[in-house]
Amino acid sequence: MNSPRVPRPHCDKEDRVTADTTPPLLAVENLSVAFNGNAVVEDLSFSVTAGRTLAIVGESGSGKSVTSLSIMRLADMMGGRFPSGRILFQGKNGAVNLTAEPQKAMRSIRGKEIAMIFQEPMTSLNPVFTIGDQIAEVLMLHEKMTKAEALTETCRLLDMVRLPDSAELVGRYPHQLSGGMRQRVMIAMALACRPKLLIADEPTTALDVTIQAQILTIIRDLQKELGMAVIFITHDMGVVAEMADDVVVMWKGRKVEEGPVAEIFANPQHPYTQTLLSAVPKLGSMTGEDFPKRMPLTMMIDGAPKLVGEEHIQRTARYDAAPILSVRDLVTRFDVKKNLFGRATHRVHAIENVSFDIFPGETLALVGESGSGKSTIGRTIQQLQSATSGEILFGGRPVSAMSFAERQRLKQEIQYIFQDPFASLDPRKTVGFSIAEPIRTHGLILGNKEIEKRVHELLERVGLTSAHAERYPHEFSGGQRQRVCIARALASRPKLIIADEALSALDVSIQAQIINLFMELQEQEGLAYLFISHDMAVVERMSHRVAVLYLGQVMEFGSRRQVFETPTHPYTRRLLSAVPVADPGKGRDRGMIEGEIPSPIRRVGEEPAVLPRKEIAPGHFVALDA
Repeated sequence: MNSPRVPRPHCDKEDRVTADTTPPLLAVENLSVAFNGNAVVEDLSFSVTAGRTLAIVGESGSGKSVTSLSIMRLADMMGGRFPSGRILFQGKNGAVNLTAEPQKAMRSIRGKEIAMIFQEPMTSLNPVFTIGDQIAEVLMLHEKMTKAEALTETCRLLDMVRLPDSAELVGRYPHQLSGGMRQRVMIAMALACRPKLLIADEPTTALDVTIQAQILTIIRDLQKELGMAVIFITHDMGVVAEMADDVVVMWKGRKVEEGPVAEIFANPQHPYTQTLLSAVPKLGSMTGEDFPKRMPLTMMIDGAPKLVGEEHIQRTARYDAAPILSVRDLVTRFDVKKNLFGRATHRVHAIENVSFDIFPGETLALVGESGSGKSTIGRTIQQLQSATSGEILFGGRPVSAMSFAERQRLKQEIQYIFQDPFASLDPRKTVGFSIAEPIRTHGLILGNKEIEKRVHELLERVGLTSAHAERYPHEFSGGQRQRVCIARALASRPKLIIADEALSALDVSIQAQIINLFMELQEQEGLAYLFISHDMAVVERMSHRVAVLYLGQVMEFGSRRQVFETPTHPYTRRLLSAVPVADPGKGRDRGMIEGEIPSPIRRVGEEPAVLPRKEIAPGHFVALDA
């Protein structure tokens, strides 16, 4: 059942003046969008004026991305149709109805007057052309520049988005740039013709928090400089609080609430908006708490919000017991370049002298940016990657000394949950088969009837039903698929689960459910977790101890309270300052958020300095400068 739209209370004086005196640059009026006769957006209306930022928020399937594609008239190319409504845009030649414009006319509007930044720059950029050629093409097409003029302007645009050495960068290909640099190239390309409207569709979702902070700052500064309007499509409420002036909340293809950002956060009217905001982990909400706590969870059931989970303290870590896993001076390096004689010339220094313990019932979080080595640690522990040196002990026994049979048992007792559940499941097999496979492989249960019973128990354990066993992965939502992956991990009766960015691809309400599920299973099964993440708010909510990684080394290590409440190393403070807080009244220290993590690739023989660590409080260690 679709809920009615909730009108917002009257705007304050400043908002009324803006609304009354400035005509909207873009006005969407009663728009409906359908694919194959099925409506995915219904009766949608909103407007945005020059110089302001409108955030369209909602979870997967809410229709927010289809709305942005419809404004660009790209939905047509995917089979989309507009049964009703119109999109009015104040172009250079006056107001035009974008839904009625022929595609030939839209080609002169797209890129020049309305530009768009997509979520994944690697798929948006052509891999066989240099970035200089790709940006110059836009300028030659829309601004009628010569090739030389376009390349000169391209360098200026790259400087504008704060990319270093623009004259050298124009000759690089997309794969030669980091994710953050590629996204800046997309911003430069979008702003090449100084558009009136910029649409940013989840532009920072795949980026580390520090790079995300830099991208958001660039968009905000350029908006102010160019006076353009921005439509931000996102499910990250922290980004909304930082960037937006106004908010439209979408649910099941309909607008359910709209208003100024401060009012939406302070006084949400619609039950879905209340549910959405309640599911967001907020950095700092755990201040003063010694132990992790489950999320207070509200869900929409039959169109109304209902409390389905309450905060619950997680006293599961058993520090009086022997460590379940010990890592001692772990080093992992990869050869990436060789000379004509086959000898390595360059190596990736992924992990450098990392040591830690994990105790039964404990969640140890590894945090850091891409390239910090956190995922390599997980893969090395699981024996998916060979260590260069150092020692890993499981149950007090060195893994290197284990027999083949013992290593097979190790793979049973340490399970890995990956970021993308769809890629982790065989699309040709039912989920029941996938869950049963480790049971059969390790000989944990004999007999098909008993195995089937165990599969049904595991599905119910993670909040699914026994009927789901006969379904295929594509028949599940993202959150359900991640639950299936958790059930498969539990099938082996593990002692340690490595969760590698297992929550980052999920909507906030689904993420909150999985956080609580992880904690519930930990309490009931005595599981230990190695939780790998770049989401600092989630780490603060569910970890007992935290290790902060930078270029393969631990910069800071301590309890959750020590790391989050008294961060000591400059890099830890930088990470925390980059996190957008879901509170429009709170800013962040942007002075700390500069630059990108250097490359971990070094010439053979160039050894990195191993930083000594100092214990500044019981259990709280900080790396010292070399």
